[in-house]
Amino acid sequence: MLIAAALLFVSVLAAKAGSRYGIPTLVLFLGVGMLGGVDGFGIHFDSAEAVQFIGMVALSIILFSGGADTKLKDIKPIAAPGVVLATIGVLLTTAITGGFIYYMFQALAPEAGFTLTESLLLAAIMSSTDSASVFSILNSSHVGLKQNLKPTLELESGSNDPMAYLLVIILISVIESGAEFTGAVALSSCWMLVKQLVLGAVGGLAIGYATVWVVNRLRVTNEFLYPIMVLACVFFTFSLTELISGNSYLAVYIAGLVVGNCRLALKRTITTFFGGFTWLAQIIMFLSLGLLVNPHELVTPHVIEPGLFLGAFMIMVGRPLAVFISLLPFRKYTFKARVYISWVGLRGAVPIIFATYALVSPDLLHARYIFNMVFFITLMSLLVQGTTVTKMAEWLGLTDEYKDREFNFDLPDEITAVTREMEVMSELLHDGDRLRDITLPPNTLVILIKRDGHYLVPTGKTRLYLRDKLLLISEEERNLTALVNEQ
Repeated sequence: MLIAAALLFVSVLAAKAGSRYGIPTLVLFLGVGMLGGVDGFGIHFDSAEAVQFIGMVALSIILFSGGADTKLKDIKPIAAPGVVLATIGVLLTTAITGGFIYYMFQALAPEAGFTLTESLLLAAIMSSTDSASVFSILNSSHVGLKQNLKPTLELESGSNDPMAYLLVIILISVIESGAEFTGAVALSSCWMLVKQLVLGAVGGLAIGYATVWVVNRLRVTNEFLYPIMVLACVFFTFSLTELISGNSYLAVYIAGLVVGNCRLALKRTITTFFGGFTWLAQIIMFLSLGLLVNPHELVTPHVIEPGLFLGAFMIMVGRPLAVFISLLPFRKYTFKARVYISWVGLRGAVPIIFATYALVSPDLLHARYIFNMVFFITLMSLLVQGTTVTKMAEWLGLTDEYKDREFNFDLPDEITAVTREMEVMSELLHDGDRLRDITLPPNTLVILIKRDGHYLVPTGKTRLYLRDKLLLISEEERNLTALVNEQ
């Protein structure tokens, strides 16, 4: 317990320091784990099976939380390109990068004997962008993005793990069986892919709506039991979908989308619980991954040299090619937007966890080497791409005003009224500067005013000033929309 407490405490301190200097938080969590491992303070932890289980649990929570935080109205305009990036983009990345890996090893280390199937496996492990990394960096950057780029990237990163996972499992099974990757094997793999995606989507939708139904009809006196019920439903989604041979990672993400976009009892309590719990899951996952790796194995020439070549290829060639080809039918994305989507192809915990599937396979001769390569390239991606997410957006001219909430206030879902924030502009004060002088739509009230960091409960006599922030409540959303648009 003392060791766990120390690791968690140092991780939080490292995250605070990293945010000040623009270092991705997740890199620091990995660093704390590596510092505590056998090459640091000597904590001996070498169970790939335990890390795989920790990663499975953590990813189910992270993907569910990411789905719950995603609003359908935001992703509807970009659903098609997001899904194409999450499926075709992953396939293209695997094919392009796998070919490069095969010929790279033929040139640099022919004695390693890397087969084409092993090369494709290494590429598949690294083919998906990491949802934990993307969600964390985009949400902590406090920078708005034009052209719906933020929901596009979040949808892609949250939904591309299933495709990568299936490719990894298929390629490991091919290697373990000793069969060649023939047309029959490819056809069987395609059928398995379709079946897993369909059953995963059905399982996620069914259990997601069942979760909403159960929570809304649950009658308990303690409100903190509601998020525990939702957590149980997350694990039901993952495990039951796995039992019917569906894709569990897709299922929990879709279940999160359903729960987050339906009316839910005590949603604020549930959201707050999952916010903190998701960070705890991320910290534990990255710490365990850091503990599993042996840093002295990463600084050898046979890892650094091909790792640098492969990392540079994925960042500069493999990922951009896959993105540009995938987005060919979608003309609304400018060239700069496509460049930015290519750049935010962050690798993180997911590729390392997928690498543990290779690590526990007894028939993979290069399993440890694959794991070390994936870890090295993940660190390279987070340090090179993760630290420049905001800078790249600024350089490409894609930044937009970040609209942060002035009032951390949400109504329970059972209340049908709606709230909206508004800034006082000169047009609003045309008939006078008292609250009673302004014209509000029917059934609309100003319930709070924020001025210079202070909150005021207004009356009709309250004087309004330019740049005051108002929190309004109304029975009709269109009333608030019309009022805000008039300003």
